[in-house]
Amino acid sequence: MENKSGFSSRLGFVLAAAGSAVGLGNLWRFPYLAAKYGGGIFLLVYLILAVTFGFTLMLTEITIGRKTGKSCVDAFGMLNKKFSFIGYLAALVPIIIFPYYCVIGGWVTKFLTLFATGGGKSAAADEYFGGFIGQTGQPLVFLGIFMAVTTVIILAGVQNGIEKVSKVLMPMLAVMTVGIAVYALTIPGAMDGFVYYLKPNFSMFSIKTVVAAMGQLFYSMSLAMGIMITYGSYMSKENDLEGSVRQIEIFDTCIAFMAGIMIIPPIFAFSNGDTSMLQQGPTLMFVILPKVFASMPGGQIVGAVFFVLVFLAALTSSVSLMETVLSVIQDKFHIKRTIGCILILIISFLIAIPSALGYGELSSVQILGRSFLDFFDFISNNILMPIVGLFTCIFVGYIVKPACIEEEINISGKFKSKKLYTVMMKYVAPVFMVIILVSSLVGYV
Repeated sequence: MENKSGFSSRLGFVLAAAGSAVGLGNLWRFPYLAAKYGGGIFLLVYLILAVTFGFTLMLTEITIGRKTGKSCVDAFGMLNKKFSFIGYLAALVPIIIFPYYCVIGGWVTKFLTLFATGGGKSAAADEYFGGFIGQTGQPLVFLGIFMAVTTVIILAGVQNGIEKVSKVLMPMLAVMTVGIAVYALTIPGAMDGFVYYLKPNFSMFSIKTVVAAMGQLFYSMSLAMGIMITYGSYMSKENDLEGSVRQIEIFDTCIAFMAGIMIIPPIFAFSNGDTSMLQQGPTLMFVILPKVFASMPGGQIVGAVFFVLVFLAALTSSVSLMETVLSVIQDKFHIKRTIGCILILIISFLIAIPSALGYGELSSVQILGRSFLDFFDFISNNILMPIVGLFTCIFVGYIVKPACIEEEINISGKFKSKKLYTVMMKYVAPVFMVIILVSSLVGYV
């Protein structure tokens, strides 16, 4: 196998890891959860959890990766052979997610193309999105385009592909997010939505608020899917682990916060304060937002910039998913990067076909009452990820012990949050993981 390359700088690592964390979940799931669970009070709970729960889990995974220098499938086994099964469970997550994520990435690519070519107003029609995903040819074509772009980046390698692209795309994404957010606040009536978004509504605080924030944080930060372990394995021993994780967290949280400003105030103004429009899930991005863009001055341009932004966020996340799968294959089968990329591209495209056609040709075929895409999403996000997260907490908290993590962190700097980390990993995080798993299974949120 080729010698394992790594990130050439701390900045490259932080931007690549942040790119993985900043995905579609930040741009549509975070805003609608914030709107649903009391605006400012949700933001407050999310922030508290980010600097405790999220920090602990991300630091754990990146440290395991750097300590072992292996993909998730081998990393756990290196620390304790009896628990290598956790690595295999973790590896399953990106293998399942990558194909259907690229289907959604294809939808984003279609809407980007539409707005970029001046056809944004047609996307505002009620039946447009449903008509598009109900076709056979177009969803497959745009799936292929999105997957091919992802593969080209991965083929170039860690430094020349992932790192270089992240150094360009992530600053672009940040600038566009701020630009659209500022513009959104100039729309008549948008300030009322801005106040709704920021002002804590304590009367809406409940255990559901905490569970929703906890779940969003867990999924948003690319945890329990082997990604952070993989990226950690590419990290230099000289780079400050604790400081890098803080920077990734800040970037991810800021983008999520700005996404709320991008989306909530304009929709609030468009709907005359009707917050139910903000709670539509995926249709928020592909059905409601095109209507908002069609109704605003310069909406065609704003819509085009918005979907460029969404495309970049989706792309950086799909790159991290594919790289994680590739890392697993290279560690297990010792094949070259080029061969691995081609194999993943072909197999993933074939696996993605049912998800791409699940709203058209294959709409009559369902698994447990769900379309293919929804089923794969449920298995990976609602079942596998919380289980992997729980096992990871138990493994580090009680098997190899937090001292194993502390030892690696101290190589590149003093572990300032040692006490917080130990308490979170041994006593708090496992409970949180059980709550996320149970609430996911019973549909609590």
